[in-house]
Amino acid sequence: MTNALAVIILAAGKGTRMKSDLHKVLHPLGGRPMLLHLLHTARELAPERTVVVTGAGRDQVDAALAATGATTALQGEQLGTGHAVRQAEAALTGFAGDVLILYGDVPLVTASTMRRMIERLHAPDAPATVVLGFRPTDPAAYGRVIATTEGRIQRMVEFKDASSEERAVTLCNSGLMAARADDLFALLARVGNDNAAGEYYLPDIVMHAERPSAVIETAANEVAGVNSRAELAAVEAAWQVERRLQAMADGVSLVAPETVWFAHDTVLGRDVLIEPNVVFGPGVAVAEGAVIRAFSHLEGATIGEGAEVGPYARLRPGAVLGRKAKVGNFVEVKKATLGEGAKASHLSYLGDAEIGAGANIGAGTITCNYDGFFKYRTKIGAGAFIGSNSALVAPVTIGGGAIVGAGSVVTQDVEPDALALVRPPQKAKPGWAKRFRDVMSARKRNDD
Repeated sequence: MTNALAVIILAAGKGTRMKSDLHKVLHPLGGRPMLLHLLHTARELAPERTVVVTGAGRDQVDAALAATGATTALQGEQLGTGHAVRQAEAALTGFAGDVLILYGDVPLVTASTMRRMIERLHAPDAPATVVLGFRPTDPAAYGRVIATTEGRIQRMVEFKDASSEERAVTLCNSGLMAARADDLFALLARVGNDNAAGEYYLPDIVMHAERPSAVIETAANEVAGVNSRAELAAVEAAWQVERRLQAMADGVSLVAPETVWFAHDTVLGRDVLIEPNVVFGPGVAVAEGAVIRAFSHLEGATIGEGAEVGPYARLRPGAVLGRKAKVGNFVEVKKATLGEGAKASHLSYLGDAEIGAGANIGAGTITCNYDGFFKYRTKIGAGAFIGSNSALVAPVTIGGGAIVGAGSVVTQDVEPDALALVRPPQKAKPGWAKRFRDVMSARKRNDD
């Protein structure tokens, strides 16, 4: 592509079928709002300008776009897709390149398909517009594209206005289009609303153009739209299938692929092994040779080479595991770093902590990092051993090589290589338990 490119994304619809206070295009796909997912894909084409047409719920959309550099244009009344695109005209004043029209609730379209549309626009026959078509299993109420075998469009018609013969056509209009900016807005100015819905249809520009338009096709799942929670789940499932296949192609082993759920930015090294029922939230990077065992949940975490997580582990944002570190079953880690070879094998909470290389955190250990008002850090030196069922009350430092006896409540720093025992001496009272049972049993008999 050599021409300048502008992208218009339509996101003004109310999305009433979602039954949600959250704007439709902000519902997540792979842990990222659909609209931002689409913007990320379009960015691969390096557009000079990006305009998002908003309407209902515009404040939410504006907030989501704040850091993206995209411009917004308001469609005050919902008068159809052609009317929506016209609202972007002012934002594209002085722009003379190509325009790609996308939909915020159609998030799976790929960069390669976008490029194909632009390339077709500049083919030798110079079509006025390029329409992206598809052939769904059930054409239902989609608009139809009547075209020659070479892809030259003869007519486009909305389902409501189509004849029975036109409705029998299987090639449908996805709504995605490409056109030159000068052509696009000149054609939109000619579009009327004399149709069954009384709306200004974007596809009508095809019939107003003096030059023929062209259609290219893509798979139906790539242009699947989201208008309900069920459709969102279906699009998420389709995206996850592709992401799993990509992970395995890149050298990751998935024991039960259909049970692993990725985020949009999950990074996985070669020879990573992922067991069943693992969920990756946003912000996770896993280095080569690491093992993520079953039923673990990771978000905002960095996993070092050869490290091991789970089963049944939870890594929250700020968790960092060094090379060959281990976090075992029912261990939760938040804003904590485990150095090389450090391990917490069972039943622990490690929050706001720095754990040195080779340290061993015994079962049931917790870092008491919150006093109800502020968070505090715990530092555990290299090679330290923390006995089972210990509570480390932050801020506190356990020196390298130190040992904390099981069941200790540590409130003061422990110097390197020291032994800390913080528990009362054990006492035994012979016969006490039997006397207690006898007294209580007698009391119960009297009460009965």
